[in-house]
Amino acid sequence: MVNPQDIQRYIEEGMKCERVQVAGDGTHFEALVVSAEFAGKSRVQRHQIVYRALGERMREEIHALSMQTLTPDEWAARG
Repeated sequence: MVNPQDIQRYIEEGMKCERVQVAGDGTHFEALVVSAEFAGKSRVQRHQIVYRALGERMREEIHALSMQTLTPDEWAARG
């Protein structure tokens, strides 16, 4: 069974991130991903970047993942 730490590691290994936080119960997960790669991208495009980083794991291991995807500037503005 996959855990939040695994998902965090998969994301960090698959893309350049300034910050990644993942929480979940083994079935449902929530991720905060901060990356400069998101600049100029729509929410859907940002999620696709994260899905690419996770690869086949999204089909096989991870069944429900909600995401908040921010650029470093957006993260800094949140204070």
